[in-house]
Amino acid sequence: MNRPLVGTLATAVLGAAALAGTVGTAQAAPQQHRAPAQHQKAKAVDFAGTVALSNCSGSVVRMPGSQANDPALVMSNGHCLESGMPGAGEVVVDQPSSRSFTLLTKSGGRAGTIRANRVVYATMTDTDVTLYRSGSTYAQIEQKYGIKPLELSTDHPTKGAGISVVSGYWKKIYTCSIDGFVPTLKEGDWTWKDSVRYTPQCQTIGGTSGSPVIDTSTGKVTAINNTGNEDGERCTENNPCEVDENGKVTVHKGTNYAEETYGIPKCFGAGNKLDLNADGCTLPKPAAARR
Repeated sequence: MNRPLVGTLATAVLGAAALAGTVGTAQAAPQQHRAPAQHQKAKAVDFAGTVALSNCSGSVVRMPGSQANDPALVMSNGHCLESGMPGAGEVVVDQPSSRSFTLLTKSGGRAGTIRANRVVYATMTDTDVTLYRSGSTYAQIEQKYGIKPLELSTDHPTKGAGISVVSGYWKKIYTCSIDGFVPTLKEGDWTWKDSVRYTPQCQTIGGTSGSPVIDTSTGKVTAINNTGNEDGERCTENNPCEVDENGKVTVHKGTNYAEETYGIPKCFGAGNKLDLNADGCTLPKPAAARR
């Protein structure tokens, strides 16, 4: 996975990035990878709604049915969970948290700090996601900081669509396209399903873990950045391998990936409450609930 950054080195590089105050943008994707002509004109993507964690990136997100007075949700990777990476098959639900997030302005400056009170859901099985519940509502965040949440799309991402991977940790935006989809992506003990493969322009690095992947035609979150093959190894940690429908394994050194998020809204009801038994919800359940 795109490694979480820890310890004094992380603090030093994050501080340097903040002092520099620069916004890096990768080159645009080649014409043949761009979204189909019938798509809307690309929307400008900035840092509003994204957050920096102590070791990863993330974003304040809303479901299509979320209301202004609902507790705000913050999304990052499962492997960014403060208690450690969930094991294969492990699902964490409704655990206390006091994790803080640095909320960013449109230009990547520091808007303020918001704090979680619960880990709503976290796993590295089938997907790689942590969803936190904030102690603030969307309305309170907007009133205090002028920042609105990013909305999760309910549509499966599209091959060739233009995307931006927005890292709150590095204050950097990577711009490329969706190269295709991987039926099974394996890395160490973990297996992810129907993962997004980027075109080469998105060279994400450690600290970009948990970055929202935004479809530039809609401005909505379509996936969450999580990993890349660093050394060309086969199915090892930090070196995921692709497995197709027939079981054939391929390795693409330097290729980076994300996990789709379109199914997440089906698992949340009124008040942003998690319901893993809701119709259409396919997120893995805790072992006790599967018995």
